[in-house]
Amino acid sequence: MPTPVPAPEPADRPLPVPARHTEVELAALLHLLTTSRPRVHTVAVGHSRDEASRATALAFTEAWQARGGTVLTVTDWPEHAASWLRPARRLTAQEPDAWVIAAAPLGWARLARRLRHSTAWTAERTFGSAALAEPHMIALAGPDTLHGLRGATADGGTWEVRDGWLTTARPRSRPGLFGS
Repeated sequence: MPTPVPAPEPADRPLPVPARHTEVELAALLHLLTTSRPRVHTVAVGHSRDEASRATALAFTEAWQARGGTVLTVTDWPEHAASWLRPARRLTAQEPDAWVIAAAPLGWARLARRLRHSTAWTAERTFGSAALAEPHMIALAGPDTLHGLRGATADGGTWEVRDGWLTTARPRSRPGLFGS
């Protein structure tokens, strides 16, 4: 049986640029982490270098620490790099309970491939911003690289990667979210 190969990167069409996070997105992301099992206390935060991703990472970091959580590292990366090993090692060096990613899909897919092949990182312990809820990201990262990755949508819902598919769920009313 032939080995699956990641789809080529789409050079002929622009990839989406991350939008600034929403408050309900941030609340949903925090909810995902605080209800995750096993419990998450320490996180490593990663982001691409665009303005929206930096702002999302900063907002998450402040909110996580305000809840008593620990941020072990905040690591950034460019969209294009000769090697992804340095940011991959920085992101995984302190063995967090979970990783939180705010990034553009292309750079994240490239880094995720390196993380999977060179570190103890797992997608199942990784949570992402709404910007990562892009179906083409799965093909860019390669088969099974992102299986288990989940995150929040801009409207406060959630998304998840399972068996090569991106699925989304509508927001549900939670205490402290949407004024309930």
